[in-house]
Amino acid sequence: MSTTTIERTADSLAGKYLTFFLAGEEYGVEILRVQEIIGMMPITRVPNTPAHIKGVINLRGKVIPIMDLREKFGMPAGTEAEQVMIVVQVAGRQVGVVVDKVSEVATIGAADIDATPDFGAGVHTEFLLGLGKSQGKLKLLLDIERVLTTQDVIDLGAFAGATGELAEAA
Repeated sequence: MSTTTIERTADSLAGKYLTFFLAGEEYGVEILRVQEIIGMMPITRVPNTPAHIKGVINLRGKVIPIMDLREKFGMPAGTEAEQVMIVVQVAGRQVGVVVDKVSEVATIGAADIDATPDFGAGVHTEFLLGLGKSQGKLKLLLDIERVLTTQDVIDLGAFAGATGELAEAA
C-alpha cells in the first residue's frame, strides 16, 4: 500500500484545529499547518491563473501566493467585511488562503471525530479528514494538503517565484 492511500485514524486526527467560516459553514485546519493569520491586504493578480488563485502578496518582503477557498470549493464570492488570510505551510511552501472569518482554536478529541460520510460517486470529499464535533457543532476538518492539490502548489510556487523575480528586477 502506498503512503498516499493510508487513511488517518481518529486518534491521529485528534488535536488542535484553527476553525474558520466559509459561506456560513465552519471548517477546521490542523493548527500545526498554520503559520499566521493576517487581515486582507492588496493582492497582485497574476495573469493566466485559475480563478481560485487570487494572486500574490508581499508579506514582510516574502512573496506569498493567495488562494480563495470559496472559489476553490465552487461557492459564490464572499463579501464579508471580516475576510482574512490564513497563511499555511503546504509541501514546504507558504500559501495564503482567503476565508470569511476565523472562529477559534478548538481542541477536538478522537471520540469527537467521525469519518467523512459517503455521499455517492458524484460528491467529492477527498479533501476532508473527517467531521469534528465541538461545542455541539459540526466542523468540516480539511486536509489542507489535498485542498491545495499538487498542481495548485506547483502553480502557486511558480507564480510566486516569477513575481518575486520580477519584483527583484524592477
